[in-house]
Amino acid sequence: MTDLYPAIDLLGGRVVRLRQGDYADETVYGDDPVSVARGFASAGASWVHVVDLDAARSGDPVNRPVVAAIAAALAGAVQVQTGGGVRTIDDARELADAGVARVVMGSAAIREPALVEAAARLVPVAVGLDHRDGEVAVHGWTAGSGVMLDDAYALFPSAAVFVVTDIGRDGMLEGPDLAGLTRSAELAGSPVIASGGVSSLADVVALARIENLGGIITGKAVYEGRFTVAQAIEALAQL
Repeated sequence: MTDLYPAIDLLGGRVVRLRQGDYADETVYGDDPVSVARGFASAGASWVHVVDLDAARSGDPVNRPVVAAIAAALAGAVQVQTGGGVRTIDDARELADAGVARVVMGSAAIREPALVEAAARLVPVAVGLDHRDGEVAVHGWTAGSGVMLDDAYALFPSAAVFVVTDIGRDGMLEGPDLAGLTRSAELAGSPVIASGGVSSLADVVALARIENLGGIITGKAVYEGRFTVAQAIEALAQL
């Protein structure tokens, strides 16, 4: 069964969502991320995806205590995957020590692919490939990397999974890029987790039917009441 990854995006300790990665276009959904995480756990989630947006932009892991609190609250019940500002081996080690099951490395991985191999000796690593029109973006989605998505997978043989985000669809509730994600799942040597654009249970089901798709991240659709985490997990279980 394809795993559902309900998302908690942290900015200044609050639960927010951005539109297309624009820090000037945020919606706040709560002030208690641990409570949100517990709600996802109660709904049956086996994973929670946490992003430190402050660290993604500045490198300063100001939300790391919040990430640790989420991991502690869910320990033994739900695994936490977290990214945003994971740029060094020490970052990966600190998150692993905080109870995070898998770290996401994005900008740092693109800049120095060997970091993924080194970090993967400490904790499973998801490589975050956030792309705009096929070019992988870095530094909190503010700059292009010159690396094309199709070419990126071969750089990371140690990746446990790839988190593929279509920036143009993120937070827009306009549906995922099914064709692009199908291609990604074919090219990647490890399972792909789809991110960006999920707007309905029909989107969840359509994504789950892609071969070698390992997971689906959903954020805004849940916060906006398009469907619940429990409904999505039930839909996945019926496939």
